[in-house]
Amino acid sequence: MKNFKHPLMENNFTKSDINLVIKLLKKKNVILTQSTNVLKFEKEWSKWLGVKYSVFVNSGSSANLLSISILRILNKTRKKDIILPALTWSSDVASVIQNNLKPIFVDINLNNLSMNLEEAKKKINKNTLAVFITHAQGFNALNKNFISFLKRKKIILIEDVCESHGALLDKKKLGTFGLISNFSFYYAHHMSTIEGGMICTNDKKIYEMARLLRSHGMARELSDKNEEKKIIKNNPSLSSKFIFVHPSYNVRNNEIGAVLGLNQLKRLNKNNNLRAKNLIFFLKSIDPNKYFTSFNLKGNSNYAFPLILKTSNIKKRDTFENTLKANNIEFRRGNAGGGNQLRQPYLKKYTRNINLKYYRNVEKVHFYGYYIGNYPSLSKKKIVKICEILNGVKF
Repeated sequence: MKNFKHPLMENNFTKSDINLVIKLLKKKNVILTQSTNVLKFEKEWSKWLGVKYSVFVNSGSSANLLSISILRILNKTRKKDIILPALTWSSDVASVIQNNLKPIFVDINLNNLSMNLEEAKKKINKNTLAVFITHAQGFNALNKNFISFLKRKKIILIEDVCESHGALLDKKKLGTFGLISNFSFYYAHHMSTIEGGMICTNDKKIYEMARLLRSHGMARELSDKNEEKKIIKNNPSLSSKFIFVHPSYNVRNNEIGAVLGLNQLKRLNKNNNLRAKNLIFFLKSIDPNKYFTSFNLKGNSNYAFPLILKTSNIKKRDTFENTLKANNIEFRRGNAGGGNQLRQPYLKKYTRNINLKYYRNVEKVHFYGYYIGNYPSLSKKKIVKICEILNGVKF
């Protein structure tokens, strides 16, 4: 269909966003590196989310890396196992490996594309340090029973909310249940700072550590100035502006990203509501004999339409993909992060003894799961057309 086109994402930068950036650039002696707008964005984000502290970084992947680095630095035990879903973004797993910790994988549920919590419980043992859960594609991965279970076992919970801004569990935003939570502001997500991420916590020590690790480990990055004075006093031979407390990174964001974030945050709730309505209409309109439709939509904030084929026939799957290509409907197979991470080459060292038959659901998504674009401006008329194309696929 020549005139029809449905891209995976649309430009989410408005005229208002662009004008604010231009206004910033026109200021005399403007500071574009991390400064007052970054601090303001962090405070506004914390207020919106409902946490005490937030640290703005250059990507969701950097937020993952810093979070697990903090976990390693503060870990006073010999525990090294981190439980993750097999369907996640590669940087979640990479951050565990890069910090010399051990990834332990769990299959997912099809109804929320997230970790099977009952299976996760079975894999928790004396070596388990934390559960690093991914709220995939706007779905809530948690329940109160599991949160209580982790508290009883004294297991740390870290939330990857990079794809689920504003999603809820019992009217409380995801990203407020774990010790640390991470968000992404990549172009394709719910809101964008071009590239960007946020680390969130209610723990002051973790907040200060995140500030240090974000910017070379420099003591001057601490918000606790009494602690900074102690460090300066204990290092009299060093310049007070260049005391490096931890081997760290430079994952700072900038003033342009913060200005964009502040403005986009104002319309995040409205856009989430529009996307949620789109998803409900979409799932009601696709053929349940051809596609899985029993997703758990309670509290969701999806930025994409999930598709899981009922068929498990490769030739029929290829017919499906060719139909989408012929109708200019952009898609990604494998849903979040390219499907089953256990099949990725970077993990071969860790997956030699893993039998994929125990990861049935993530395997289904890997080979027969997809997502296509869902954005606030999407009209019902266009959703109807997309569903007509999908329902017309000859399986």
